[in-house]
Amino acid sequence: MRLGIRLLFAFFLINGLAAFFVLRVFMAEIKPSVRKVTEDTLVETAYLLAAQASDDLAGGKLGSGSGSSNSRFAQHVQAAFEQPLRVWIWDTRKAALDLRVTVTNDQGRVLFDSAGQDVGADYARWRNVALTLRGEYGARTSREVATDEATSVMYVSAPIMRDGAILGVLTVSKPANAVQSIIDSSERKMLRGGVLFLLLSAAVGFAITWWLVVQVRKLRSYAQHVQGPTLQEAQGKLLPHKTPEVPDVPGELGDLAQAMDSMRRRLEGRDYIEGYVRALTHELKSPVAAIRGAGELLQDDLPAADRAMFAQQVVDQSLRLQNLIDQLMQLSQLEQRNGLAQAGTPTSLRACAAQAIAQLQATAAQKGIQLLLQGGDSHGAWDAALVTLAISNLLANALDFSPAHSQIVLTLEPQRLSVQDSGPGVPDSLLHRLGERFFTTPRPNGERSGTGLGLSIVQRIMLLHGGRLQFANTHPGLRASLDFSAQG
Repeated sequence: MRLGIRLLFAFFLINGLAAFFVLRVFMAEIKPSVRKVTEDTLVETAYLLAAQASDDLAGGKLGSGSGSSNSRFAQHVQAAFEQPLRVWIWDTRKAALDLRVTVTNDQGRVLFDSAGQDVGADYARWRNVALTLRGEYGARTSREVATDEATSVMYVSAPIMRDGAILGVLTVSKPANAVQSIIDSSERKMLRGGVLFLLLSAAVGFAITWWLVVQVRKLRSYAQHVQGPTLQEAQGKLLPHKTPEVPDVPGELGDLAQAMDSMRRRLEGRDYIEGYVRALTHELKSPVAAIRGAGELLQDDLPAADRAMFAQQVVDQSLRLQNLIDQLMQLSQLEQRNGLAQAGTPTSLRACAAQAIAQLQATAAQKGIQLLLQGGDSHGAWDAALVTLAISNLLANALDFSPAHSQIVLTLEPQRLSVQDSGPGVPDSLLHRLGERFFTTPRPNGERSGTGLGLSIVQRIMLLHGGRLQFANTHPGLRASLDFSAQG
């Protein structure tokens, strides 16, 4: 399961459980809370009406014998019930009074009933009346149909007092279904609110999860880019060194990105050094062994000719070591560069080629090799010193493999230069390896050729220029080309 799905699932689970329990508590509390408020209102109503009925009850106007027609209390109550009622309580319409008022004497006999049903009935057995006659709080809830809670009626009684004595009991009752609409409306609102809460939580959870996943993906992409080889060969070609940008992520993720970048720099530097140390150690073995062998032989008595030969061997191997170190330093400096310096005036490709020829003209003359330059000039935003160095290394490589008294032709084309020699070429199976560090092929005379770093330097220079180094066998000879046309 992916990270984003896990986070979203965990968010939904936590919020869903929280919403469920919160809604359950609220839904369970709605009905009792409404009942409590209703009972509180009935208590106040009962005591107020009991105070109003005390005069009529004490004067005998609510007695069973005299009826209730002369009772001002009864007349006012009846008038209230007959009066039209059209009111809105919040979002609930009320069209009639739901109260029922009954008055009993001190024996529990009904003297007045606003519904006109139970006058003369004995209420002494009812809990609310009996408790009130004893001076206690009297209230009860009873069902008219035992199996149907919707038929429940709340009864609240208050004593009718005169001179500290209880003359009777006034009872106010209200059916539960009168407040059920309020309960149902509250429950619907709570349910809608809960659903809305879940939807909003889902939206917030999705947004947070998506944001977090995007930031983590940035870190993952960064880690994937820095885990590959840097300053190393891949498939025989030197990779350009391009440092990926540290992802811009906030908070602790930003700290993690910075830590990853610091780790990348440390590992990259260590990998770079280890690679060079291994390669340099390997390449130093042969000249060091040759110098040591020649030095040991020079300690013995030798003929003058042998002594001169071994001394020359020490000099040659020392020069080889010096050349190896110089080229290795050049390549190291190039690999540490991420791009070219700000270009000034356009560089002439022909001028760079002419300068490279001048540098190697003496070496070519010693071998009787003629260096020819042909073709039209090209200009570009190139580093003149680096382009000259690249052409010099191609010429030096061609001189190593060209037979005496031959020609090396430098051909200029638009945004392109090629160096053609007359040597044996390179096996086709090895062409793709030209440009690898320390990779060399035998010279025509069987000797080991160069350090294997010259073409690596050329390769790196072309990568810095956004160009390509290409090789092709021409039978005879090898053609090496610098193609600057790929530069963006």
